[in-house]
Amino acid sequence: MRLGYSTNSISDIDPIEALPALEEMGYGSLAITLDHSLLNPFDVSLSADIERWRTALAACGMASVVETGARHLLDPRLKHEPTLVSAAAEDRLRRVDFLRRAIDVAVELGATSVSLWSGLVRDSADEETLWRRLAGGLAPVLEHARSRGIRLGFEPEPGMFIDTIARYRLLCERLAGGPEPDLTIDLGHMECMGEWPVRDHLQAVAGRIVNVHLDDMLACRHEHLPLGQGDVDLAAMLRLLAEIGYQGGVHVELPRQSHAWRTTAVESAASVGRALGQIA
Repeated sequence: MRLGYSTNSISDIDPIEALPALEEMGYGSLAITLDHSLLNPFDVSLSADIERWRTALAACGMASVVETGARHLLDPRLKHEPTLVSAAAEDRLRRVDFLRRAIDVAVELGATSVSLWSGLVRDSADEETLWRRLAGGLAPVLEHARSRGIRLGFEPEPGMFIDTIARYRLLCERLAGGPEPDLTIDLGHMECMGEWPVRDHLQAVAGRIVNVHLDDMLACRHEHLPLGQGDVDLAAMLRLLAEIGYQGGVHVELPRQSHAWRTTAVESAASVGRALGQIA
């Protein structure tokens, strides 16, 4: 596994300038959230930005993954909207267009995967309608990812239509016969949603995980906490990931600590080091 950090957990500095410090701390991967000022896929300067980032990542020997969870990139008024389950078809198409662009950015950047999620349900549509919206929107995104050789990591997110690994597996059943997404997991989300026993859930998706988010969390409370401040057994989780053969990035994701990113990065690296020492 490769210790990583998330750009959404860095503020008060251009994240590209943080790369040398992160490398010195032992980080070898970066989860890059496309946003207004960071590899914005709608910006005319995108090609130059990609080249700048590709050069900087290579200089630090860092791998990368692309994240698509920017809060207000598509709608300045409503967080994370529109999504693949939005009520209006034209809104869902805007999300599809963005995700296709994100895949193209990942290819040019040399990233290994693109993460995405379903979105919040904001209307009174029945379950079957919501499944159709999600599957219909995912289909062209999955096809585009396959054509470009990029793996998609679908992330179950508390409060969203797909909020657990179990519902991710239901989604894959709905898509059977066509391309299916791989999986991004957040260790804190699993604790928050009570996905126990963890071993059973992870073994059921062995080989599908392409990205891991590291944070701590309390059961039934969706709040990203620094490692060691919640209920997540980090050593046990990392041991299980190793047992199922996961070798990708494990990316610290603590956006509420972004103002203190340097301290948070140092402390997180130490926490992960201690946890790995317990399972060596």
